[in-house]
Amino acid sequence: MAVPQNKVSKSRRNQRRAHDFLVAANPNECGNCGELKRPHHVCPSCGHYDSKEVVAVNAALVDEDAA
Repeated sequence: MAVPQNKVSKSRRNQRRAHDFLVAANPNECGNCGELKRPHHVCPSCGHYDSKEVVAVNAALVDEDAA
């Protein structure tokens, strides 16, 4: 069995865990609609990436079906 040879102090334990924290998100503003999106990802609200429409959004598809 793995048993520690010596007690690990609270200070040493916490120093080891110092880099385990979560990093906050880094959202960017979409150039097309202005909503916040993840960098280098398609905008979930309008479907644009780098000022080009890459994905058709469901709202646009619903409007076409109603017409």
